[in-house]
Amino acid sequence: MNTAARTGGGRRLLGLLRKEWLQILRDPSSIAIAFVLPVALLLLFGYGVSLDSKHVPVGIVIEQPGAEAASFAAAFGDSPYFAPRLYDTRQAARAALRAHELDGFVVVPADFAHRLKGEGAAPIQVIVNGVNANSGRLLAAYVQGAWSTWLARELAARQVPIHEPVAAEPRIWFNPQVRSQNYLVPGLLVVNMTLVGALLTALVFAREWERGTLEALMVTPVSLREILLGKLLPYFALGIGGMALSVLMALYLFEVPLRGSLWVLVACSTLFLLAALGMGLLISIVARSQFVAGMFALLATFLPAFLLSGFLFDIDSMPAVVQAITYLFAARYFVAILQTLFLAGDVWGVILPNAAALAAIAAFFLGLSRRLLHKRIE
Repeated sequence: MNTAARTGGGRRLLGLLRKEWLQILRDPSSIAIAFVLPVALLLLFGYGVSLDSKHVPVGIVIEQPGAEAASFAAAFGDSPYFAPRLYDTRQAARAALRAHELDGFVVVPADFAHRLKGEGAAPIQVIVNGVNANSGRLLAAYVQGAWSTWLARELAARQVPIHEPVAAEPRIWFNPQVRSQNYLVPGLLVVNMTLVGALLTALVFAREWERGTLEALMVTPVSLREILLGKLLPYFALGIGGMALSVLMALYLFEVPLRGSLWVLVACSTLFLLAALGMGLLISIVARSQFVAGMFALLATFLPAFLLSGFLFDIDSMPAVVQAITYLFAARYFVAILQTLFLAGDVWGVILPNAAALAAIAAFFLGLSRRLLHKRIE
C-alpha cells in the first residue's frame, strides 16, 4: 500500500513538473527573464557601466611657457586617466568648466620654473567640478598622483635629493588591476538570480488564481508537498541554468577571477536561490493578481538587490537605520559571498555567517509559504 502510494505520488509530481515546464515553454517571457535578460544586464554593466574614471577631460593652464611647464603638461597626455586640453588663461579654462567641457583644470603659475629650480618644489592650483563628489575626489587624487610622479622624476633627473619623512608603498589587495568589472559583475549575478528566483516565482500562483486553474488543482489527489515541488523545481532549474551562464560570461568574457572554490559557489548559489524562490512563492500565494505580485516582487526583491545589497553602493556609508534594514534582504549576504569568492577566495569567516543567514531566510520563507498555502486550501 505504501509502495503504491509512493508510486502514485511520484507520478503526480512528474505530471505537475511536466505541466509547469510546458507552461514555461509556452511563455517566452519566462525564458527571456531566465536567460536573455541576465545576458543583457551583464553586457550592459560589464561594458557600459564603469566606476573607473578614464580619459577625463582636464584643462592645463600654462601662464608662462617653458620647458618645465611643457614637461609637466606632457605627463597628463601620457596618462590613460586624462584627456588634457591646453589653455592660455584661467578665464578660458573656467568658461570651459562652466560649459561642462572640462571636469577640472590645473593652473601652472608663471613662476613655476623659477620656484622649481630654487626650492625643489613648485605649487600648482587644481580646480575641480565638485557637483559629482565622487568624480571630483577621483580627479583630485589622479592629479595629485600625476604631480607626485612627475616631480619625483624631475628631481631625480636633476640629481636633487628627495627628503621624505614617510615613504608610502601602496599595495592593492584582491583587485590589483583596480577594474570596476571585477567588483560589478559578481554583484550583478545576484540581480540576475533575483530576477529568476523571485520575479518569475511571484507569478506562479497568481497566474493560476487569475486563470481559475488553481481550484481545479486543489481538488485533485496531489499533496501540498507535491504542489510546492512541482512549482519550485522548474524555476530552480531555470535559476541554476541562468547562474551557470552568468558565471561563464564573468569568467571568460569579462575575465573576472574566481579565486574561491566552485563547489562553494554552487552551494551558496543554491541557498540564495532557495531564499529567492521562497520569497517569490510567498508573494505569489498572498497576491492573487499577477500585476500586484509583479510590482511587489520588484519592490521587495529586485530594487533591494540593486540598492541595499552593496552591489552598487557601500553599505557602510549608509545611515544606521538603512544599514539595519539591509539585514532583512538575502541579496546583502549573497553579494558579500560572491565578492569574497571571486576576488579573495574561500574566506570562511565571511562565507559561513552569510551562508547561515541565507539558509535561515530560505527556511523562513519556504516554511511560511507552505503554511499559508495550507490555510488557503482549507
